Amino acid sequence: RSFFIRRGLTELHSPKLMGSPSESGAGLFEVKYFEGVAYLAQSPQFYKQMAIATGMDGVFEVGPVYRQEPHATPRHAVEYTSVDVELAFIDSHEDVMRFEEEWLAHVLGAVAERHGETIAAAFGTEVIVPSLPFPRITLSDAVELLAANGHTMSRSGDLDPAGERLLGELILAEHDHEFVFVTDWHKSLRPFYHMRDGEKTRSFDLLYKGMEITTGAQREHRYDVLSSQAEEAGLGSSVDYYLEFFRYGCPPHGGLGFGLARFLMVLMDQPSIRETTFLFRGPKRLTP
Repeated sequence: RSFFIRRGLTELHSPKLMGSPSESGAGLFEVKYFEGVAYLAQSPQFYKQMAIATGMDGVFEVGPVYRQEPHATPRHAVEYTSVDVELAFIDSHEDVMRFEEEWLAHVLGAVAERHGETIAAAFGTEVIVPSLPFPRITLSDAVELLAANGHTMSRSGDLDPAGERLLGELILAEHDHEFVFVTDWHKSLRPFYHMRDGEKTRSFDLLYKGMEITTGAQREHRYDVLSSQAEEAGLGSSVDYYLEFFRYGCPPHGGLGFGLARFLMVLMDQPSIRETTFLFRGPKRLTP
């Protein structure tokens, strides 16, 4: 928060009950809302962009998000704390990546100074302050690199968890760095509001020690293009209210979503996100 505020960002507290999906129709928690239906927010994405359209140069939020995904893995939760950022007047997703790497270097520097010895004693792991800039690799180059090292993806054109881990190992060996940005994802793997360059998007994932902790992108701010991409995604009139914010102009902008508990899990070399969540929520855990 201190880093964001020093950079001039405004903190938001967006609604967690929504009238339409913020990502897609998949993974939504549907709840009865008076005589109708509402959805628990998968992301503050729409609200962040609305704030940019109203004239804020940068915004952030630290709050809960909800994903009804039946993953019983050490890295997934159906309710988790997300750190979200949106920046106006950017040139490309490179500006967002640069902002994030500077933020994480600041955060890890502060954690190492204040808590490094305690973390080493309690968890046996060193808090390493990363150098800048972080390594970058396009998704297509990452897939080729992994194939050259004997790994075939379980999901065509995408990174699977084993591929992420191996890529992290390869980057660490070559660059002596625990982070890597994977850029230029195919449009079929990204939400409708990501800006496209042909079949690819101006988007990225950030891997930390071989695990994805961030998804980010430059957003599509042109009303006609955004409307067309929403229609292509099958969202129809459900996002009309969102599209209206772009009708009379919105600055080029981009942002990211960052999983806080997953970051802590990787930072302290814990085997599961359950170890870095106060009260975990998963497909089979609703109490206490």
